[in-house]
This record gives sequence, structure tokens and C-alpha cells, in this order.
Amino acid sequence: MILSGAQMAVKALERNKTEKIFGYPGAAICPLLDKLSESAIEYILVRNEQGAAHMASGYAKASKKTGVCSATSGPGATNLITGIATAFMDSVPMVIITGQVSLEMVGSDAFQEIDITGATAPFTKHNYLVKKVADIPRVIDEAFYLAATGRPGPVLVDIPMDVLLAEYDYPEDSAPIKIRGYNPTTKINKNQVKKAIKAITSSKRPVILAGGGIVSSDATAEFREFAKKLAVPVISTMTAIGTLPVGDEQYFGMVGSHGKKAANIILNHADAVLVLGARLGDRSIANLDNKKPPKLIHIDIDPAELGKNLRPDISVVGDIRDFINTALPYIGEYRTAREWLEFAKKVRLENEDKLSSADNGYVNPRLFIKLLSEKASENAFITTEVGQNQIWTVNYYNFTSPRQLITSAGFGTMGYGLPAAIGAYEASGGQVIAVMGDGSFQMDFCELATLKSRGAPIKMILFENKRLGMVCEYQYMDYGSNFYSVDLKGNPDFAKLAASYGIKSEKITKNSEAASAIDRLLAGNCPYLLVVSVNPDEPTGDAMNNKLLRKEI
Repeated sequence: MILSGAQMAVKALERNKTEKIFGYPGAAICPLLDKLSESAIEYILVRNEQGAAHMASGYAKASKKTGVCSATSGPGATNLITGIATAFMDSVPMVIITGQVSLEMVGSDAFQEIDITGATAPFTKHNYLVKKVADIPRVIDEAFYLAATGRPGPVLVDIPMDVLLAEYDYPEDSAPIKIRGYNPTTKINKNQVKKAIKAITSSKRPVILAGGGIVSSDATAEFREFAKKLAVPVISTMTAIGTLPVGDEQYFGMVGSHGKKAANIILNHADAVLVLGARLGDRSIANLDNKKPPKLIHIDIDPAELGKNLRPDISVVGDIRDFINTALPYIGEYRTAREWLEFAKKVRLENEDKLSSADNGYVNPRLFIKLLSEKASENAFITTEVGQNQIWTVNYYNFTSPRQLITSAGFGTMGYGLPAAIGAYEASGGQVIAVMGDGSFQMDFCELATLKSRGAPIKMILFENKRLGMVCEYQYMDYGSNFYSVDLKGNPDFAKLAASYGIKSEKITKNSEAASAIDRLLAGNCPYLLVVSVNPDEPTGDAMNNKLLRKEI
């Protein structure tokens, strides 16, 4: 069957079960869009290409599928870059299709030409510049395979306009995928598993550090069985919040520079740490006093992560689910020492937050998030921006499952939360709540138009403190309170902004107003913006609890 490259691309996308593509059109990608119009695949028009990548990320996280986004050549492609890097740092499966100028013009500095494969090489799992129309089906199949297998990640496919327009005899049967040099490790070494479990069960103060690999492996059920059988304290990275319900007595919170104080104390007192699918990045181990526990056991599907930041005493390469299933029989009748568990519980009790509900002209964001958690649907997806709003949310929302939290953990991307919420809604059709700060919201509020056009009933919470709160804290602690370029005096009237998009909104300034306002926010099948006035001096977390910002900007 003679088909154009664009038609082949559409068929390959359909074969890989693509349902929705988030994107923005342009000349170089128009041949593909022309043929997508004849497909059941839905093309969702965004308002900025960066939003397309973030929507694909939110879609992937909420659906357990590979997110797909597209853009035209040049600035369209480069606008995707931040979203691609964000997905790379959080191991999100994503396929990105970009248009490119015709092959004969590549390298001539043609209008809207850019070497997008070269630009994204450091933060894609792989990328392609397709030079032959016959290669399109194979390349797209490989892109989906690469994105979703092993350690997930983004894969970019750049297709020149003339290749999309060229015709070829389309192969109806796709060939088995074989990629030279790509053989992700799936078989677990049983001897290493035995060593890992022996190291944990022979220690006096063991702890499990849960990472995002548990979520990527879709191994939450297996992990919960494993954790309960070992009965050791569990702490987590940001991407693993919810692998044990936050309210579980065995869970002691997120670890790291913006985590729970109790979690960091427990980590520092442990004599053995079992790390399940975590990168051990600087934020997670920032508060580790000796930088390495006496005994470190690290499990990860990506061998490059083993020893990259902390050298393990025992390492196991493989899928987390396979590790757990292999390890369970070796646990035997082991039970953690009662003294260790009692110490952990005592630390948690001593460091529990005492949140005041007294009215003082502002809303306590921690109290607000706790209240939101009580009133929201048990299965609600919660997206965040980056900054104080993110830390308040991850530390005070009672997450009961890991995929509820959709945030930029590894890259810390402002402008992520709202488009990610749209992607999550497109994947689930369920309740989605976007928590934002007034700084980050102004990086992506153009996607309110996408939200409105899609009829997405996303519930938006905007913490307004009229400053870049977390940057203020750094300037307070490290730069002698030199508050420079962090004042958001130019903020719009956010209620009027929402109204201009036909979105209902309100603003609250007291703790006593929070409960009824949350009820109004969550009611009805329509979008809603709740602006929450927060004290500019409100600290992010434990690191700042005794260092309130008293100096005016």
C-alpha cells in the first residue's frame, strides 16, 4: 500500500495505542496534522509547546501509558526542551514528534531550523532524525519501546517535512523490535538478592528508602507486602510518596532537604538502608550527616545509578517488582528490633507539627493542605508547581497511593503544575487538583485557555504570598537577607484573570474561611480557582521553622 510518510506515522502511532497528542501546529509538522485529522487520535491544541510536554507528562503519570506530544521545527521544538528535560529527570515515558525543515535545507540555517536532536541528546533516552520515509514505522515503534522499557524516559523523533510528504510502499506487518546495544536488565541475580536481605535482617536499625522506581515498576502492591513483612521503618523520596499511605504507622515521611525532620533523623540513625529505585540525588541525601550509612543496599533498574552518588555495599540491578518477588521468600520470620521501632515512633511524635488555626489575616498553608486532603476524593490526582507550594503539599497531604502526586521532583520546573493537571484529567476524567504559587502560575496560566476549551473541571489552588518564597529563604539564610528581585508587586488580580476565561474564583484570607471555601472549590463539575492568601514570612518547612523571614522586601 503506497502511503505518505505522514500516513505511515499516523498508522504507527495508532499501532502503539496512542489516544491523545498534545501539541501546537506549524508548517513543518502540518503534513502530520493533515493526516491526524483523519485518525481517531485526538490532537489537543495547547497554548505553548512547553505546556504540551508537561501535559504529556501528566497524562503518562496518571495513565501508566506513554505520553505523546508534538511541535513544529525551530522555536516550536525548542519550546519543548524544558518539558523534555523535566520528563527525563523523573523517568517519565514520553514520545516527542517534531517537524523539521526539508532534508536539503538542513544545515543551511533555514527559516525555523534547529538541530533539536543535538540539543536534546543530553536529556532524552534516545532520539532520531528520520532521513528515509521507509524508516518512519520502525523508528516510531522503537521510540515507544525505548520510552517504556527499562528505566522509562523521553524519546524524540525529528521528521523533516519532505520525508513526511514522501511516499513509500507501507509494510503492513511490523518487524520485531531489535535495537543493537539496548538490552535492559530484567533478570535478577538471586545471590545478590540473598545478600541484600541478609544485610537487612542482620542489622539492628534497618530502614527502607522507597524511590520512584517502585512507581515506574508499578510495584506498589508488592512493595507494601514486602514492607509489612520486614516491618522496618519506611521513608521515601518525593516521587515515592504514597507507596505506603502517608498515614501508615510504618511510614515516617519524605527524606531530604525539604522533607520531614523525623525521616532525616531516622535515616541518620540507621545502620542499614535498603534503597529501592531511587537516584540518591542531592536533595534526598542533603541531610545525611555522614553522607553514607554504615551499610547501603541499593536496588535499581539503571546500573548507571548504582554508585553514582553514594557507593553501595551491596547492589542489585533489576526491576523493583522482580527484586521484591525474589526477595520475599528469604525474609523468613525476621522482625525488626522493638527498640528501633520505638525510637522511630518517638522521633515522629517529638517532631509532629503543631498547627495553629487562629485567624491572623492569612491562611496557614499546612493547615489548608491537611483540610484539603480530608475533603478531596480519595483517588484525586494532585499536581503541584515548584517552590513552597510543592513542599507544603508533599509534606501535609495524606496521599494514599503513589500516582496521586504529579510533580516535577527531579528538575524542579516552575510552570509544570497546571498543564500537568490538564494531562492528568485527559488520562483519567477524574478529580484533579492543581496546587500552585503566584510565581509559578504566571509561567503557565495561558493554559487556562486549553483547560477551558477542553471543558476540564480542574480545581486550582493558588497560594499567594506576593514573593518568590523559597528564593527569599535562600537569600535570608545564605545572602544576609539581601532580598533582591523576588518581589511580585506586579501580580494581577487573579480572580479577574480567571473570570476573563469564564472560570469561577474566590479569595480567602483567614483559616476560618478555608473549610467552606474548599467545599465550594470541590463542588460541581466545573473549573474553579481558589486564591489563598499566605503570610510572606511563612517558612517552607523544618529547615526554616525557627528562621521566620522578618525583614520586609
